[in-house]
Amino acid sequence: MTTPDSQIDYEDAIDYWTGIPATVDGVLGGYGEGTVVPAMDVLGSNHFLRKLKSRMIPEANCKKIGADIGAGIGRVTKNMLSKHCDVVDLLEPVKPFVEQMNIELHELKEEGKIGKIYDMGMQDWQPEEGKYWLIWCQWCVGHLPDDELVKFLQRCKKALQPNGTIVVKENNTPTGNDDFDPEDSSVTRSDTKFKEIFERCGLKLIATDRQKGLPRELYPVRMYALKPTTL
Repeated sequence: MTTPDSQIDYEDAIDYWTGIPATVDGVLGGYGEGTVVPAMDVLGSNHFLRKLKSRMIPEANCKKIGADIGAGIGRVTKNMLSKHCDVVDLLEPVKPFVEQMNIELHELKEEGKIGKIYDMGMQDWQPEEGKYWLIWCQWCVGHLPDDELVKFLQRCKKALQPNGTIVVKENNTPTGNDDFDPEDSSVTRSDTKFKEIFERCGLKLIATDRQKGLPRELYPVRMYALKPTTL
């Protein structure tokens, strides 16, 4: 039987996103600055991280280095991650988005808040072990099949500092079944599927929250905070 995630094609996904305008409206699928989505998204993410503060205390002499996965044009780093992290690395495979990201993040670069920009896909990223205080994956892991997502998260787990945290913020299917979208070659997973995948990776779910205030016609969006089960 064909599973939804087995239909994912990386090249189809890159082709789709390369044809999308490198704007907030483009990366958010038409829900840009003229809607509540960007502001509510940042509000929800900030609130979630604030609740986790006591469980994210970095070890002495560790810089709070973040990674923005599927960073698009740098919106999440610019408006949210740069306020929580000392330095942020960004990962984005779509070339026009990377070009725009360099423009959007110019001031933060001047301030020394931007680290490395990796113009590659999640499946190819080999992060440095023990580097990151926070790895933030938002609206991107649907482009990885289940087994590749497990491998990616296992690499992320090894890339965490002591007491580091991975956050996955993604759409959920309300039906409980996974949905494949042929337009952008991605899969939307159920809450149950995500929890199964996290368990397979040796990641413990320490907190989860549903994003509030988004338009009703959109998929529910949930945030998951994860730490390694074995230290």
